Amino acid sequence: MSSCRKASLVFFTLVAIAFAACHDKATASLSADGKERIAIRADGKGFTPSAVTVKKGSPAVLVFTRTSDDTCAKDVVFPELKMKKALPLNQPVDVEVPTDSSRTLAFTCGMGMFNSSVVIQ
Repeated sequence: MSSCRKASLVFFTLVAIAFAACHDKATASLSADGKERIAIRADGKGFTPSAVTVKKGSPAVLVFTRTSDDTCAKDVVFPELKMKKALPLNQPVDVEVPTDSSRTLAFTCGMGMFNSSVVIQ
């Protein structure tokens, strides 16, 4: 492979990485107990990412971290699950999501101003 072609490949790879970093995608990892852990940030813009997708039947945990006091997202509410959890500043809060059936679970801030969802498919 020519050095020009290698340089182009490196350049386009870096651009793709930068592009992905600028878009709000879920950061997921697999924990030792086999549960998918998905990081969600709560700040003045709401929840980031605003929607996540998990596989039906696969255990999933959403890990919420509030990174700002300038937000109404000091709680996360799952109306369908009748669940409300406080989001202390800069402390991760785990929310296990039931994945037994295909559906979309809505979640909001405590005031209902920021709306987001978990798509189970």
